[in-house]
Amino acid sequence: MECTIHWMPAHGMAFSAETGSGHLLNMDGAPEGGGRNLAPRPMETLLAGAGGCTAYDVVLILKRGRHDVRGCQVKLSAERAPTDPKVFTRIQMHFVVTGKGLPETAVRRAIELSHDKYCSATIMLGKTAEITTSYEIVEV
Repeated sequence: MECTIHWMPAHGMAFSAETGSGHLLNMDGAPEGGGRNLAPRPMETLLAGAGGCTAYDVVLILKRGRHDVRGCQVKLSAERAPTDPKVFTRIQMHFVVTGKGLPETAVRRAIELSHDKYCSATIMLGKTAEITTSYEIVEV
């Protein structure tokens, strides 16, 4: 996996990431740090990536189990250390899984498998942060 970061000096503290798969992602800093607040902060991007990684796992696990999953939303909230390096120290993930006849045991197991075995992003972040999960199932 590769990624190249380009600083865009004409835009203060904005950066463009070009991923190995050929996609672009912009990031920016807060105004008090010289940014213009035109894109997510790098740490917000990291948190979003972790959420995307675990949501991907949960949907894939449920689909492979032939469950009728129709939607998956993960709401994340994180706390950071007060001093540098300001690593994540706590991350709460709340899953809202939508589907038809989804068994609670299957949803819970999919989240646990992602958390314990498959999601490299959250497993890595778990080295510094306490990660907790909760979920709700919405019937359609």
